[in-house]
Amino acid sequence: MESVLKESVVTAEVNASNERVVPVVQVGGNCVYLFVKRLFDVVVSIFAGVLLFVPMLLIAGLIHMDSAGPVIYKQERLGKNGKSFIMYKFRTMCLDAEADGPKWAEKEDKRCTDFGLKLRKMRLDELPQLWNILKGDMSFVGPRPERPFFYDEFEVYIPEFRNRLLVKPGLTGHAQVNGGYDLLPEEKIIYDMEYIKNRSLKMDIQCIWKTVMIIFSHDGAR
Repeated sequence: MESVLKESVVTAEVNASNERVVPVVQVGGNCVYLFVKRLFDVVVSIFAGVLLFVPMLLIAGLIHMDSAGPVIYKQERLGKNGKSFIMYKFRTMCLDAEADGPKWAEKEDKRCTDFGLKLRKMRLDELPQLWNILKGDMSFVGPRPERPFFYDEFEVYIPEFRNRLLVKPGLTGHAQVNGGYDLLPEEKIIYDMEYIKNRSLKMDIQCIWKTVMIIFSHDGAR
């Protein structure tokens, strides 16, 4: 299960002559792993969607009462191989949250509503992404999907940031359970690349288990 599939990708490195070189990045996971991972995504997303349907309706009602605006927040994100898709979340921010333009999420984001901060702390704002997982846009575990704007911005000083697109993005991930909202982009890419190179069923299970612990401990920063 932990055999490695090698893929060539373009990443920006500069050698002594200031020339850009193209190394080989290893992408973990063989065909059996990918099949089991997708089967798990489909089965668990359906089961979780049915099990959590009523709680999600309750959350939607509380968001509606807490602040003005749509209950579900839709946003363009980039998935595997840079394919664009619409990601769904429970809205946690005020309607004018990005009046001054996109901003990287923070642990105690002042743009959030009071109830939105609670949802983020318990990671419950991500529940609508069960639909993204079922559709195949995302997986339960992988690098968190980001907007095209941030890929363009971060690649200016983190040339390898787009390498995160080698695999399907996740509801949770190695970076999220080891840093959460506290991680800077240049720190996040280190965790993401570690996951991409070494991903396996064992690593996925560890990420899911740590995510469950975060939800019950309410320690949203880790």
